[in-house]
Amino acid sequence: MCDSRVNPQKVLSDFKVREAPENNQLTGQHNRQLITVTMGDAVIEGSNWRLVEVGRVVVINGDHPFAGRLATIVEIIDHKRVLVDGPSAKPELAVPRQAVPLSKVLLSSLIIEGLNRGSRSGTVRKAWEKAEIDSKWEQTNWAKKRDQIERRKGLTDFDRFKVLRLKKQRRFEERKALAKVKASA
Repeated sequence: MCDSRVNPQKVLSDFKVREAPENNQLTGQHNRQLITVTMGDAVIEGSNWRLVEVGRVVVINGDHPFAGRLATIVEIIDHKRVLVDGPSAKPELAVPRQAVPLSKVLLSSLIIEGLNRGSRSGTVRKAWEKAEIDSKWEQTNWAKKRDQIERRKGLTDFDRFKVLRLKKQRRFEERKALAKVKASA
């Protein structure tokens, strides 16, 4: 006959708590405890999702008047809206404090650590500058790709023609090098 009772001490001993990697502000990996469960050869770890949390830097998107600008979550109003504030050093990128639906924001990997719920605009600005969010954002691949897309949108017909010629030239050089390698093999 099989005993269906589970020993709670045995179950808890199977869970191992480990520390996350060192604090890396650029990639958004923070010192959080991850629960690792080992079951035979399988290792199951906690998720590495971007959570809606106070201090999370977001990009406003969609048909919002401040689309394309950075802000940080100051308060979670309800399951569909957050209060954001974007105190960028550049006035053309600043976002005034306002409620924004979560459908109009994209969560970035950047977080302002130690920002309290409902912080005032001055506190948010100081924390933003201390965390150097603007410079860290410029270093992300996401920002670089957005800049490249904006540059391509602004090309004239002649600029697009020059890009076409350069791509053609690069393709020719690549094929020539590949043919040389194939011939020597």
